[in-house]
Amino acid sequence: MKEGVVVKATGSVYTVRTSEKELIPCRLKGKMRLEDQKSTSPVVVGDNVLFEYEADAETGVIAEVLPRKNHIVRKSTNLSKQSHVLAANMDQAILLATINYPVTSTVFIDRFLVSAEAYSIPVVIVFNKVDRYKKGDLELLSELMEIYTKIGYRCEAISALNDADIEKLKSIVKDKVSLVAGHSGVGKSTLVNSLEPSVNLKTAEISSAHKTGIHTTTFAEMHPFSFGGYIIDTPGIRGFGLVDTGKEELYHYFREIFAASEGCQFHNCTHIHEPDCAVKAAVEEGEISESRYNSYLSIYFNKDEKYR
Repeated sequence: MKEGVVVKATGSVYTVRTSEKELIPCRLKGKMRLEDQKSTSPVVVGDNVLFEYEADAETGVIAEVLPRKNHIVRKSTNLSKQSHVLAANMDQAILLATINYPVTSTVFIDRFLVSAEAYSIPVVIVFNKVDRYKKGDLELLSELMEIYTKIGYRCEAISALNDADIEKLKSIVKDKVSLVAGHSGVGKSTLVNSLEPSVNLKTAEISSAHKTGIHTTTFAEMHPFSFGGYIIDTPGIRGFGLVDTGKEELYHYFREIFAASEGCQFHNCTHIHEPDCAVKAAVEEGEISESRYNSYLSIYFNKDEKYR
């Protein structure tokens, strides 16, 4: 058996990178496909796997997935009872968001953060396209950066076309495995190309009619950085799932709500209708932002719904 890391997954073919930097196209062993019925993706980008060469010595068969330190999921688009694991074994996630061109909603941001918190993945929120923002956009950007910085998330405001901003991001991703995620059109491919021009990902303009992105990345793929580290580029995503998390645990993954909950009268407080709720009091006093609390309510009452 030989060990490697999955750097591309296209449904039935998995590209495995060996320690000698060879790229080996692999298929799954039949038994593995049958064993994992809960996920549409038993092997994902970032997985460390054991494989054996087939007779041609140019392709392989994945026999085992080694234990993951973390992963991030979204609900499967075609089978609601199954999850779709996007990637595994990340050091951090870069959530690329835009105030405009297109709009990234706070519910989308918060749903991503909740999913990342649930699976122990540090997140850096990067607001892109600042070079295009008007006064109102810049004011909203400032408000959002203040909200998320206050609760402990690192926030950066950049233009993927600005060399100084790219150098700042290089220092963030250097020598780490970073997943970059966000809606279609927020500039993921442009950002990756700016960080590592040799990758040369396909990019597309925003749809002028709908102000939404056009999908350019079809499958998740891991790319090496010449300056150290890897980036996992993902398709444009509309929603994230908390497949193994119940509503009663949801507030655990909102940092400031969890901290405030220690002051609630009831240990099983939902922070919605109970009296003497410290969380609701913190919202009224401005200690917890209304947008974050509204995201909590949206996810709580529509747990299986996809958000934009």
